[in-house]
Amino acid sequence: MGVPKTILIVEDERAIVEILKFNLQKEGYTTLEALDGETGLEMGRNPALDLILLDVMLPQRNGFDVCRQLRQEGFSVPIVMLTAREEEDDKVFGLEAGADDYITKPFSMRELMARVKANMRRGVLQSGSQAPSQPPIQAGQLHIDLDSYMVTKDGIPVELTQKEFDLLRFFLAAPGKVFTREELMEKVWNYDYFGDMRTVDVTIRRLREKVEDDPGKPCHIMTKRGVGYYFSGT
Repeated sequence: MGVPKTILIVEDERAIVEILKFNLQKEGYTTLEALDGETGLEMGRNPALDLILLDVMLPQRNGFDVCRQLRQEGFSVPIVMLTAREEEDDKVFGLEAGADDYITKPFSMRELMARVKANMRRGVLQSGSQAPSQPPIQAGQLHIDLDSYMVTKDGIPVELTQKEFDLLRFFLAAPGKVFTREELMEKVWNYDYFGDMRTVDVTIRRLREKVEDDPGKPCHIMTKRGVGYYFSGT
């Protein structure tokens, strides 16, 4: 069966915490809980975590700040933000802070579980004994080791989040092939439905900022205007 995956719930409403705990544990996950942002940040530094469910509105420190701080410190654990807000800017703001995904309250448990499973794919791949070894890829100044999930640029490690690495790996499987935003949402985010396409755009932007010399003039993560995105190995 393997070791249960561990999910940190950072949420200040105890009733929601209990509902999430019950449903996640029923699916076989181990859960930890934090009721404020400061505690969530401290517990979020635990390297054993497989995913964080992070509320936006928290006492002491909001979810955006917690997410941004964890990313600045180099933690790549998948983060799914929970928000009761409907403002469009908040969704983009969370993604730009480094979140892999978000879900808006109220949400169904079925939708939440789908998001959780979709954002845990790296852990499954890392532990899968049947996954064949893949040779490292050299693309210009980038060196990508798909087995160890390591990316270096000019010999310097590049810290990528779950979805940033998944996106890069997906592109590398078919260099030069143009993918629409809808295709990327379905294949990389693993959704059976099309979510908010800005999720793709923001993740592309974050990835470019990390792997390109000039994100405004990329040479790897390219845009095919009016169609989508593709990877160039030049």
